[in-house]
Amino acid sequence: MRVGLVLGAGGVVGAAWLIGALEALAAETGWDPTSAEQIVGTSAGSVVGALVAGGIAPEYLAAYSSGRTLDEVEDVDGRVAAMAARMGGREKLDEVAERLSGDQLKLKLALPPIGPGSWRMALSTLRHPRSHPASAMLAGWLPRGFVSTQPISDLVTTFVDGDWPDHPGFWAVSADYRDGSRTVFGREDAPARATVGEAVAASCAIPGFYHPVCIGGRRYVDGGVCSLSNLDLLAGRGLDLVICLNPTSSLAEAMGGTPAERVGGVMRAMSGRRLGHEARRLRAEGTELLLLQPTREDVAGMGLNLMARGRRVEVMERARRTTALALRDLRGGDQLMPARNRKRRRRAAAATAARAAAAKRSLQAA
Repeated sequence: MRVGLVLGAGGVVGAAWLIGALEALAAETGWDPTSAEQIVGTSAGSVVGALVAGGIAPEYLAAYSSGRTLDEVEDVDGRVAAMAARMGGREKLDEVAERLSGDQLKLKLALPPIGPGSWRMALSTLRHPRSHPASAMLAGWLPRGFVSTQPISDLVTTFVDGDWPDHPGFWAVSADYRDGSRTVFGREDAPARATVGEAVAASCAIPGFYHPVCIGGRRYVDGGVCSLSNLDLLAGRGLDLVICLNPTSSLAEAMGGTPAERVGGVMRAMSGRRLGHEARRLRAEGTELLLLQPTREDVAGMGLNLMARGRRVEVMERARRTTALALRDLRGGDQLMPARNRKRRRRAAAATAARAAAAKRSLQAA
């Protein structure tokens, strides 16, 4: 089975949801996300996607995100040992992981952000409004961000060996800051060659918050400006199944609540409509889709501030539970699931046992 994996945008909170949902997907189906033929990541999804493309399994990502060391994760297939050897031992690996979280905020040394961040993008989208989503039209008018993307780049380059993951099908999506056009780094038609750190940083550069990333003489910003999912990039690839995890949309009812919650509901509805449009394009060519989105419970816990670092562990744990339940509901129907993998099943079982042992030790200590 030829499987594609699409990881959508969503900030720090969205990344936590992606990690929890990916771990549940792997545990419930026995499928190894690192084996996907094509991996497409946008913004937060590009960070998680780069690490997965680099061979880091979801339970290892979850261990770091929840503050555990890799000694608490069973190394069934030797991936942890390989990473540790490359970095100088397990203690060094844990030390690096603790220091680099990817969500640290560091000011960018640049001129003060005054006026529109990109006059060219603002005017280009204004001249051709039907060719660009509303987010792209807004992005050019926002001032340039003042936060550096260097911590994001450092995180990825620390855990990915080489200039690009040893995976021929990893793509990181960003937007050209001149005209708002979608740019896919890792694809043959990319306008410039980028390292994985540069490409992921560009994909995460939220306009008005992060400073744009310069690659090959051009500036790039968050790929979510073009689409929060970019699922349609896998149209025409001849895949049997595409799995899409999209943190910014939900099938839960979006009405009601406070004014802020209603605004959040409208934004999720917009993301969902774009996702539905892209999904119809793939289904029209016969590609099976597995779409995983936050539930009502997830949405309530994620909140409106997708850069809220304090919610990461809670969001990840909840996503693991709600996604597992959703997959069990789908299992008895017509939904096509990815093929099982024996090593993947053993690793997932070992990770579950490790979490149970850690919980037991915490109770005993209390």
